[in-house]
Amino acid sequence: MTAFKSDFLNILQERGFVHQCSDFEGLDALAARGEAIAYVGYDCTARSLHIGNYLTMMMLYWLQQSGNQPITLMGGGTTMVGDPSGKDETRALRSIAEIEANKASIRGVFSKVLRYGEGKSDAIMLDNAEWLTKLNWIEMLRDVGRHFSVNRMLAMDSVKLRLEREHEMSFIEFNYMVCQAYDFVELSKRVGCRLQMGGSDQWGNIVNGVELCRRKDGAEVFGLTTPLLTTASGRKMGKTETGAVWLNEDLCSPYDYWQFWRNTEDEDVGRFLRLFTDMPLDEIGRLEDGMK
Repeated sequence: MTAFKSDFLNILQERGFVHQCSDFEGLDALAARGEAIAYVGYDCTARSLHIGNYLTMMMLYWLQQSGNQPITLMGGGTTMVGDPSGKDETRALRSIAEIEANKASIRGVFSKVLRYGEGKSDAIMLDNAEWLTKLNWIEMLRDVGRHFSVNRMLAMDSVKLRLEREHEMSFIEFNYMVCQAYDFVELSKRVGCRLQMGGSDQWGNIVNGVELCRRKDGAEVFGLTTPLLTTASGRKMGKTETGAVWLNEDLCSPYDYWQFWRNTEDEDVGRFLRLFTDMPLDEIGRLEDGMK
């Protein structure tokens, strides 16, 4: 196990968050100085976030606990396009009214994990609709689109897998990765954001953002992903017989939420405690030893 200089990367590695990084050395130095401003994007496709989103929220939590600044980016603009990652069919386009309602319903959950305010490491919340909905199409093609290779875009898993299965991909979905990459450019210029984080299924999109920042502005930025989780029995983490485990209590009661964690397979208890709680590692180790 690599020893990092920064508390941030050491914590994430010890707890099992780290999967891919565009430049460990550069990011480690940035975080060690307390200068890592990082974001995770959350599209507003439903009235609530779910357990999978909670994983990246915990990455932002540890970023903040280590003296760096988190950004929660609401996807008011990207939700209008639809992320094709992991999907065999085109997402249903949502109305602006539905997106706004979902956005309002989602916002409150972040303050249960992150501290918002005016301090150096206090979280901030932004919405990519602020810039994506104001773009001029021709200017976008000339200023941003010219930096993308269609050959490479076709090789991205989100596109390639859909085409290999002979499932249709709409032109609007094909542009999602461009919009996400442009988010990074805007956040870099507006608030000095230097890091984008997400699940490993977002790696291609994140790398596109890193490269677009470098090509357009010469900015040194970074990407970091966490593994997509499955349970010991191979099921997708956060899924039950009745569907996703939501974070909003009007969609998942406190009892049902508690029951989901109560039913965790023994083999997963230690791993999930490291990822989804701030319980000290030695205490988690003691609990694991007691289960053997």
